[in-house]
Amino acid sequence: MTQARWRKSSYSNNDGGECIEVDDANPGRVRDSKDPDGPHLCFTPVAWHVFVAGVLASDFGSV
Repeated sequence: MTQARWRKSSYSNNDGGECIEVDDANPGRVRDSKDPDGPHLCFTPVAWHVFVAGVLASDFGSV
């Protein structure tokens, strides 16, 4: 893996709520923004792209 570049969604508010961050340098790597030193999840690039496509297509309903 290359050096991480963590990014939080621009839709996320900064009140300490329920947010995740994605690693732009390593697609499919995700962590809890409230626990940046804690564990993270790693998905294959294919699985991550399928998930993102599903979100963009509203396959999971609205929030």
